[in-house]
Amino acid sequence: MKHLLIVEDDAQNNQMIRDYLENHGYQCTQAFSGSEGKLLFSMNEFDLVLLDLMLPGIPGEELISLFAQKAPVIVLSAKSSLESKVDVLSAGAEDYICKPFDLPELLVRIQVQLRRRDRKTEEQQPEGVVYRYKEWVLNPDTQEMTAAGEAVELTKHEFLILELFIRNPRRVFSKQMIYEYAWGEEYLAEDKTINVHISNIRAKLKESGTDAYIQTVWGIGFKLV
Repeated sequence: MKHLLIVEDDAQNNQMIRDYLENHGYQCTQAFSGSEGKLLFSMNEFDLVLLDLMLPGIPGEELISLFAQKAPVIVLSAKSSLESKVDVLSAGAEDYICKPFDLPELLVRIQVQLRRRDRKTEEQQPEGVVYRYKEWVLNPDTQEMTAAGEAVELTKHEFLILELFIRNPRRVFSKQMIYEYAWGEEYLAEDKTINVHISNIRAKLKESGTDAYIQTVWGIGFKLV
């Protein structure tokens, strides 16, 4: 589960963002001042930071470079001038969203940054990494999988879907997130592609008795259990 730090002094906005993101499978830690955000960041590992600029204690502008050393930073600010955007992006922020914003847009921006971070991590992965989950074993180098000791023949996209799941156990993935990871292109419209592939994967895993590892989360997507 990806761990996000929300640094926002408006308690209502902070809670609204947290509730929405946790409903979409993220773990969120809240900070209500720059000082609290800095302290929490030093004590925990975060995958991404959502950062307001006008904060009590330490202003957000002074925290960007610190946070950006370890995690992508998305700035959330009422400052909409071009100069403000240039300044925060130059300081190391990956993205800038002007308030007010729609939560679905924020979610997509977060997904984009996390995918970029995951790709960088993959590029740094040494050869020979094998992923294991319960009775599953996935070998990215050979594109082979075994379930309960038996070989499972998967297509390229089926393998990538399972790779995404097994690298992030218990995280809920939307159809959009699954599609964009496995196909490497933008998911533009709702269709049955992901449902069909998940159904095919379950059918191939049924003989091993591990097909129930993939759980449907109604209205959201899929996860491992």
